[in-house]
Amino acid sequence: MTRILGVTLQVILAALLHQGLATVAPPTTAQTTAAPHKDPGRPEKGNYVVTSSNGTACLLASMGLQLNVTFNSVSQNKTVQEVLNLRPNVTKPSGSCDSDRASLRLSTDAEKTNLTFIFALNATSNKYHLSEVSLSADLPDMKERFLATNHSLDSLRGTFGFSYMCHEEQTVTVAQDFSINTFQLQVQPFGLSGDQFGAAEECLLDEDDMLIPIIVGAALAGLVLVVLLAYLIGRKRSHAGYQTI
Repeated sequence: MTRILGVTLQVILAALLHQGLATVAPPTTAQTTAAPHKDPGRPEKGNYVVTSSNGTACLLASMGLQLNVTFNSVSQNKTVQEVLNLRPNVTKPSGSCDSDRASLRLSTDAEKTNLTFIFALNATSNKYHLSEVSLSADLPDMKERFLATNHSLDSLRGTFGFSYMCHEEQTVTVAQDFSINTFQLQVQPFGLSGDQFGAAEECLLDEDDMLIPIIVGAALAGLVLVVLLAYLIGRKRSHAGYQTI
């Protein structure tokens, strides 16, 4: 009898403990991550020209630009991430060109947003690259003006007299709170002949895109060849068998 009571008490205690655990909700923790942003879609491609003092084009750029900016929001009172498309129809290009340095400045919203690209040329190797990017922005929901600069970039590398081209989306990380997505990019900051791009040097992303169909095509051709050889060998053996009989 005592044994039965002991077992019964254990069952009751186990049931009560299970019910208590099931009804007590786990404590909630405050979310510290930035608020999710809305995707504005693919940006429109813009064509931008910088002219020298004599009026001739010295820098050409054709690209869609998307800005990823993290800032303190006034309306939400927290850090948010925004993805902003640069609209070519309201963007004003300017800049300058020297023998080893060229700049492109894109201004929007009555110069409330200024995005600057600086390219450097190595005269010894005749190679150029994107060396600096800076952004100054004053959006309505920002607590203070946003500033980001990087003077030690090594991106968009090309050769003097040639343009750099990358149709695929690529990201240039400028700072922890700012990066740029480029789409259908073609740029030439040095060695222009007239107002046309020079021959294009394609980025690795575009080359990989071209390489994949070639590999797939070669694999399919190899498979067809193997099947054809197997068929011919099988047919030959079958024909030899008939002659023996």
